[in-house]
Amino acid sequence: MTDTKGTLSIVATPIGNLEDITLRALRVLKEVDAIYAEDTRVIGKLLAHYDIKTSVHRLDAATETKKSEEILERLESGEKVAYVSDAGTPGISDPGSRLVAHVRSRSPETVIEAIPGASALTATLSIAGISSDSFTFLGFLPHKKGRQTALKGIAASEYPVVVYESPHRIIKLLTELSEIEKPVKVTVAREITKMFEEVLVGEPLVVAKTLEEKGGVRGEFVVVIEPQ
Repeated sequence: MTDTKGTLSIVATPIGNLEDITLRALRVLKEVDAIYAEDTRVIGKLLAHYDIKTSVHRLDAATETKKSEEILERLESGEKVAYVSDAGTPGISDPGSRLVAHVRSRSPETVIEAIPGASALTATLSIAGISSDSFTFLGFLPHKKGRQTALKGIAASEYPVVVYESPHRIIKLLTELSEIEKPVKVTVAREITKMFEEVLVGEPLVVAKTLEEKGGVRGEFVVVIEPQ
């Protein structure tokens, strides 16, 4: 085992448009000994686009604990390892946080570096047209247990609240937001940076109606909820 610790690079990748990758991220992905990814098929498209040949291994939410130990062994032997989630910044409603915590706990001397880049959260806030000096990010709301508590917290918030939602539950969420104690305005963004990027702004039920009229909408949603 070498005395020189390796480096763990947490690399942000595009949330849609493959051009939204930094020069530093491309260099790191080329130089590391191995890339671990939430889905090897997703990162494979990016790597093929930029002709990057680094070996890729899977580390998703289900395997994060087990694979974290594997990565730690690589780092202890002096290797450089990159971790990427499917899109955006790892650890933000994506795997990655347990990996980082494991390495920090077991090998505090190891360098863990952030390679910043795309994030659906900040991308949406930048075009929402609201003051985002203070906001609350809740990620994906619970499907059942804890959901009503989360909605009550949104109703009580003095600041904008940002959540992620799937196409299967977006209408349900907007309906629930229309029923909370105080009125809110929503900014709903989908397919950010992609060909069919769309941003809808207004009262929850009005936005819900617009989405329903479109039929089956695709892509994950970012919803900014602003108290009125």
